[in-house]
Amino acid sequence: MAIGSKELRPTELDTFENERLADELKKAKEELFNLRFQSATGQLESHGRLRAVKRDIARIYTVLRERELGIRATPAPVETAPKAKKSSKKAEKPAESTEAATAEEN
Repeated sequence: MAIGSKELRPTELDTFENERLADELKKAKEELFNLRFQSATGQLESHGRLRAVKRDIARIYTVLRERELGIRATPAPVETAPKAKKSSKKAEKPAESTEAATAEEN
């Protein structure tokens, strides 16, 4: 999903978790920095892109703040089935040897 696009709507942002919103915010800020740099050097082709990215940043901040205040619901985390750990005797032996080594040091 591109920052500053019509895909980044408040209804779309409702489905994102806080971590994903933070990532999107970081991407948008980096893009805004790059756009400002291009503008200062005279290389910016689309000035409307600045406005779109600023609005996206504001939308993300608004969603985060509304979640803090309890106005907007935080999406429930999607739970995945935990993977079974493989147990091997080789993995247990080094752990025992490190315990013995620390006991000898003390």
